[in-house]
Amino acid sequence: MPPSDLDRIAAIDDPYLLIRTATERLSAAQQEVTELARLRRRVIQELHAQGVSYAQIAEQAGLSRGRIHQIKHTGPAPEGAFLGTGMVTVVTPLRLDPEKKRPVLALDDMRSGQRLEELAKSFGLAIASDNVTIDGQIDLNRPNLVVVCGPRMSEAMQAAYDTDPVIRWERDDLGWLLRDTRTGVAYRSGTQVVPEQPTDSAYLGRLPRPDGNGTFLAIAGIRTNGSLGVVDLLTSEIATIWGQVGDQRFSTVVSVEYDPDSGEPTRTQLASPLYRHEDD
Repeated sequence: MPPSDLDRIAAIDDPYLLIRTATERLSAAQQEVTELARLRRRVIQELHAQGVSYAQIAEQAGLSRGRIHQIKHTGPAPEGAFLGTGMVTVVTPLRLDPEKKRPVLALDDMRSGQRLEELAKSFGLAIASDNVTIDGQIDLNRPNLVVVCGPRMSEAMQAAYDTDPVIRWERDDLGWLLRDTRTGVAYRSGTQVVPEQPTDSAYLGRLPRPDGNGTFLAIAGIRTNGSLGVVDLLTSEIATIWGQVGDQRFSTVVSVEYDPDSGEPTRTQLASPLYRHEDD
């Protein structure tokens, strides 16, 4: 019988390597426990939604009815998987400060990243952060990636957005816009109209990785206010969105109204349908 991870770690002679290895394995084990608990809760909810009683679930699973009720209402919520599983990496774009000549994060992008991390943590997910470089470089071939970045900031992201069969990024004399190719409707920023309005339109979707081995979540407003608005929408509606698209490829346009002084979203809602790409 091959040695277990515990036996292998216990046999390490170097005490510092043992501490480091045990810590890494413990972190991985904790993430695994969280995801197993989330999976168990999701299956119970799905069975009950199909008409199976808690008593029947308990009997078939070899657990008490009270234990099933406890699992149903405690532990990590299934909709957290909308963001990913285990370790989620939140990516925001760096911009070049024209005065200081150094990379910086825009305030709204910083807020978006922080609030996404807080949302992920509320579902028991581990968090890592990263940035799109000022020249647009980003490795999209990673699991559990949430990227806040539009096509203007990165050629890699523009190529990814171009794979979307429904929602397209376009550009005209007024600037960037989002177009629903099913309806022909164009969605713009309120800064592109006269008089200007404190509104924006933003993209939310799950796109294929360039290497074809999975997907990643993409968020981008025409302006940074739009990205912040998407995060605001997810904070309140992630369960509903997860229920409609799960972990499959999709895209939609989000309408955002924001306070012109603070930039904080005051009203967010879906402006287009949630398009499931598997239907195309």
